[in-house]
Amino acid sequence: MKTLIIYASIHHGNTEKIGRAMAETLNADIVNVNDVNINDLQNYDLIGFGSGIYGGKFHKNMLALIEKLPSVANKKSFVFSTSSMEKKSYNSYIEEKLKEKGFVVIGSFSCKGYDTFGPFKLIGGIGKGRPNEDDIKKAVDFAEGMVNNYRN
Repeated sequence: MKTLIIYASIHHGNTEKIGRAMAETLNADIVNVNDVNINDLQNYDLIGFGSGIYGGKFHKNMLALIEKLPSVANKKSFVFSTSSMEKKSYNSYIEEKLKEKGFVVIGSFSCKGYDTFGPFKLIGGIGKGRPNEDDIKKAVDFAEGMVNNYRN
């Protein structure tokens, strides 16, 4: 299954770390959201969309990309995020937007990430050292399980 992972990782590289671990596991291509060529997306069977969480939402560049996506018929996708709160519910909005475009969302993953935004900067941030080795292992397990479940 030809796979692409698109990520937005702005401040500490949290989401990029998770995306790269998944890409290695899935033998996927990986690209920063700012470098995506929408026309190339038709060449992939599975597309992952990942972002850090900013004010409870995916990064604005990822939101803009998803808005520009053409409608597709049953293209497989998955969603992942990193945040100080580690809430998988942050992925729900993106999942719905992808479904509106005709994507089938076959998985969703989230983990804690180091955050120094706003008031957190005053205390040295929260989630220091995250994502850690355990988070990376969980991301790899998620990727393997997602693809195995889909194939079965």
